[in-house]
Amino acid sequence: MVPYETQTEENVWQKLKAELQAQVDQHRRELQEIALMLDQSQHEVMKLAQRNASITAHLQQVQAHFDTLPREDIRTAYDSALDAQQRLFVMRGQVEKLQSDEAHLKGQVSLLERILQVIEGENLDSAGPRGRSTTAETVEMIIQAQEAERQQLARRMHDGPAQALSNFILQTEIAMRLFDVDQAKAREELDTMKASAMSTFQKVRDFVFELRPMMLDDLGLVPTLKRYVDAFKEQAGLDIRLAVTGTERRLESYQEVMIFRAIQELLNNAARHSQASQVQVHVDMGDKRVKISVEDNGKGFDLELLSDRSSMGLKVIRDRTEMLGGSFDIESITGKGTRVTFQIPAGAPRADR
Repeated sequence: MVPYETQTEENVWQKLKAELQAQVDQHRRELQEIALMLDQSQHEVMKLAQRNASITAHLQQVQAHFDTLPREDIRTAYDSALDAQQRLFVMRGQVEKLQSDEAHLKGQVSLLERILQVIEGENLDSAGPRGRSTTAETVEMIIQAQEAERQQLARRMHDGPAQALSNFILQTEIAMRLFDVDQAKAREELDTMKASAMSTFQKVRDFVFELRPMMLDDLGLVPTLKRYVDAFKEQAGLDIRLAVTGTERRLESYQEVMIFRAIQELLNNAARHSQASQVQVHVDMGDKRVKISVEDNGKGFDLELLSDRSSMGLKVIRDRTEMLGGSFDIESITGKGTRVTFQIPAGAPRADR
């Protein structure tokens, strides 16, 4: 007869597998919807680009006969050109967002499927209670990290774009009321709203880049890191120095994502908690492995006093590194800074990249 504890544990694993599989299925449905919207949006961008080219050609003709054309025709031509440019700008932004959402969901599906493989693997059944406990802790850690990321995204969306959209609605109502009273004031309000919209749009683009930079898929790890470090340096006010040694090349997609996310987490930790003024990031791309070191000159901390909650990001990096067959090490001395080093196996440059 199977012990009650074993039955309960098996039920927990079955429930967890079912929940993870449901998330995978949901993400796949969302990917299908995104693929459809992306196809439609890209088609619309092509149409708008053609329209914009046609209007630009017409605008050149208007400029050539500027002195002879009626003012109304000139205004119509310029209004049409501005409208076409704005529509194309917005649609291209939508395509970029859809591509980012698609890449992010694909990464989530890949991660969840790897977790399912771990749960269903032979080691889970043969390793005994201790092995199952370790696997459970790893799975729980990854899921908690995902939830923490989602909570952070929700807060940033609420404090950023969502708040800005609320302000836009209020400004629009003010401008509509002013049109019947003072059109000059209404125009000023609209100009202010346009400037705010452009600023918010840039923030959203930066936000999307942090979520899943398309450069990572198109150009690879090193160019993406260089751009991210430059942007993060300005935002955080830190002196961040990135050094790349070895043979710069493309890695497997999951390896590039893992390394980028790890460096992103470590830079965020340095900016939020370390009180550092300088951070050094070193990426050494050897022939058989890639080694990353992130070192700051901050206040450091006692490793023995590091709480589970505050070190969750570090534990996730360690677990993902070890899952890829690599190693992880952290050194920190109170008052003298922190250095995190990890490395993963990586093959030689591929001929198809």
